[in-house]
Amino acid sequence: MLRDTIGGLANAAGVGVETVRYYQRRGLLAEPARARGEVRRYGAEDLRRLKFIRSAQAAGFTLNEIAELLDLSASDDRARARELAQARVAALDRKIAELEAARDALAGLATACGKNQGGPCPILSAFDPN
Repeated sequence: MLRDTIGGLANAAGVGVETVRYYQRRGLLAEPARARGEVRRYGAEDLRRLKFIRSAQAAGFTLNEIAELLDLSASDDRARARELAQARVAALDRKIAELEAARDALAGLATACGKNQGGPCPILSAFDPN
């Protein structure tokens, strides 16, 4: 059973201490009680929860959605968890399409820049607001 300080918890999860404190302020991670004159001690469950939060963030979930997922884990509401995951997949698909369009537009500008030696560079012209 891990019984560590906030710094040890943060280090074990690969985050900064301020990240742990931020999650605590957001209500995603509990702040353990402090015995008189003692530092707060965190356990294995705190580390598991912190890693859950980080993994869900890496999957693109917002902190509000992560809070809901944490609540759902207690109730095992698979239908709602699936709904949240499907919404996240749809959002990722939209972002992928947006990035592919941006890549294609930039590739086209790079090709035009290489073909045309006279006049302004198409890449620089594309980004000029005037």
